Order: sequence, then structure tokens, then C-alpha cells
Amino acid sequence: MEETKPKTIEDVETVDVYTAQGFLSTGHRYLDVRTNEEFAKSHVEDALNIPYMFQTDEGRVINPDFLPQVASVCKKDEHMIVACNAGGRGSRACVDLLNAGYEHVANMGGGYSAWVDAGFAGDKSPEDLKIACKFRPKEN
Repeated sequence: MEETKPKTIEDVETVDVYTAQGFLSTGHRYLDVRTNEEFAKSHVEDALNIPYMFQTDEGRVINPDFLPQVASVCKKDEHMIVACNAGGRGSRACVDLLNAGYEHVANMGGGYSAWVDAGFAGDKSPEDLKIACKFRPKEN
């Protein structure tokens, strides 16, 4: 019996925001893996929010309940668009989901920031909708 190789970042399908918007219009679910704070500021309509990582005093940590929380609201054969703020956490969440047996997950390249920049988030300015990414060093 052949052993299945664990999935890696290279196995993750990444789609742009225009493709993601099209998928959402055909019934894909939008799984927002940003923090609760980021999600509360602004999010895609009807998005599910299950944080992949938390910012703690010790630094960022993966949500130990991420997969059970996803399993409580999503089936493994559902089609999902996974997104964070810029794409990094989303792609890592996709790897975990693929390795847990989810069959149809795609990372939205550029994350929610790209969604906002494409004008899909409404009339507010991007500064009112986006939040600085806590998971990446600030540029000087």
C-alpha cells in the first residue's frame, strides 16, 4: 500500500480575488482565517471566521483548535476559499486542511487586502477596512 505524502505549500491552489469572487457566487464557502479583531473590522459577506493563528505575548501561535473548529462547520468535500490578510496564513491553513482530508480548498492570493484593493468591499476607503498585518514585520 502506497503511503500518502503530506501536503506542502506547493500543493496549495492559489486563486486571485476575481476568481475567488466568481467561486463564491457559485456556492463556495469563504473561510476567513484572520484574527477575530481583523474580522470584526471588515470581512467578506457571509464569511466564516476561524482564526488560524493568535497573537500572544510570546509571539504568534497556531490555533490548536483550528481543525476541530473547521470540522464543526465545514464538510471535507465542501468547496472553500481560504483567506487571511495578505495570503500567508491562508496558504498555511490550506496545507493543514489538505492534510486533514479537505478536498477542495484554495487560498485567495493577496488575502482580504487584495479583496479590498479590488473594490469588492464597498464604499469605505481601504484604510477604514484593512488592518496592518500583525504577523509580518513592519517595514521602515
